[in-house]
Amino acid sequence: MHRTPPPHTPSATPRTRQTPRAPLTIIGGGLAGLTAAITAAEAGAKVTVYESHHTLGGRARTAEGPYRTNDGPHALYNGGPHWTWLSQRDLIGPLAPLPPLEAARMRLHHKGTLRRTPPFAMLKLLRPRRMGHDAPVDIDFRTWATEQAGEEAAHAAANYSAVALFHHDPGSLSAAFVQERLRRATKLPPEAHYPRGGWGDVVDRMAARAWNLGVRMETLSRVDGLDALRGHRHRTGPIIVATSLDAARRLLKDDSLTWPSGRTVLVDLAVRTRRGDAFAVSDLDAPGWIERFTAQDRTLAPAGEQLLQGQFPIGPDESRADGVARAEYLLDLAFPGWCERITWRREATSNGRTGAVDPPGTSWRDRPAVDRGDDVYLAGDQVAAPGVLSEVSFNSALAAVSLALGRRSRDTLDLKQA
Repeated sequence: MHRTPPPHTPSATPRTRQTPRAPLTIIGGGLAGLTAAITAAEAGAKVTVYESHHTLGGRARTAEGPYRTNDGPHALYNGGPHWTWLSQRDLIGPLAPLPPLEAARMRLHHKGTLRRTPPFAMLKLLRPRRMGHDAPVDIDFRTWATEQAGEEAAHAAANYSAVALFHHDPGSLSAAFVQERLRRATKLPPEAHYPRGGWGDVVDRMAARAWNLGVRMETLSRVDGLDALRGHRHRTGPIIVATSLDAARRLLKDDSLTWPSGRTVLVDLAVRTRRGDAFAVSDLDAPGWIERFTAQDRTLAPAGEQLLQGQFPIGPDESRADGVARAEYLLDLAFPGWCERITWRREATSNGRTGAVDPPGTSWRDRPAVDRGDDVYLAGDQVAAPGVLSEVSFNSALAAVSLALGRRSRDTLDLKQA
């Protein structure tokens, strides 16, 4: 086992609370685990984090080397509590702003062509509160949106929402669930921001903060069951399982720990720079998204090259090749001559690792509960906590720490699954 030292120390941190150092164990050193570790240590707990990988960060890791890719397209939204929490601790760091000229190169693929604006009827669905009502939980988005704006607009809006869903059929999901993500993804000014250097730099700052608070972080430390930990309860205290839901199911031997997620093909490319390339392309004919991340952060690829990352959700009967074919079709339209310009390429399939999706009649409250009983708590992006994308990991981590340390505030009880 390796105790991981901090890469650097944030310049400013909130004042910590002076309380007895009760023990707390966290399994998983991704965003949820690090958020839980920092929060618990600030409250005075003696925290140990076990991470099976050789580095911290989970799906928020940024690859080392000349092409600093994330595990699929990543953006940090400033409209939720996660942003405030990170900002208060000086953990976001410098941002990479998108130049106005690059923002103007956003393209939408609709009916086989690239366009600059969405179908007019789709605009009604982007600001639904102006119509005086929100989408219902118990109806699928396709049915509700068709009633509001017509079939064409409903189809386009559902596919656009895939940028924050990673699901092959967004229209089949709860209307309220999809509407929230559509609203956040299209808000002006944009909520999406990009930490300079990739998310890995945010992870480094979080790890340094945890280290300075006295958190013990053991990397290359796989936990295969809780029995060994429970044998030393006086040293481990409550346990927060901050892993993927699949890993938590195996670890806790609890078959009830399941929830729908997405399955998507990830396509990463580096190409030689060419003037006129699109900044991002959203497919309105089918779920899919490609973004040129070096448009806002040139440090992610060598000089003279551009880094593209895309995700193309695929259904249960589709293959990686199907997703790659759709990606290459959009590349042909938006990045002329990309095949001749390639300097690096990578493909992968992400299955069940893209956060929770809520079918009609369900919401975040119906997902696996944070409190599993016997002083065991869950945190991650598929459990019973609200938010968009990584915000679910953040909110569930705060709820888990509050419950583990016995601080059951009204807000925490609202997050807890009854």
